[in-house]
Amino acid sequence: MILESTLTCPKCGEKELLVMPEDNCVYFHKCTSCGELLKPLGGDCCVFCSYGDVPCPSIQEKSDCCE
Repeated sequence: MILESTLTCPKCGEKELLVMPEDNCVYFHKCTSCGELLKPLGGDCCVFCSYGDVPCPSIQEKSDCCE
């Protein structure tokens, strides 16, 4: 399982390498560059699934996200 994901801010394009938690979802993340509050896009369970280059651990394990 891959636990690092690079989030890309849709507003300013800033990239930030983060470690994903294995035991819960991250619903919000504040961009360290512009301050934009990232939220999951419709149909996604967390910010990593919407803005990351690697989906969250639940999706990687093919289980229901964020149970």
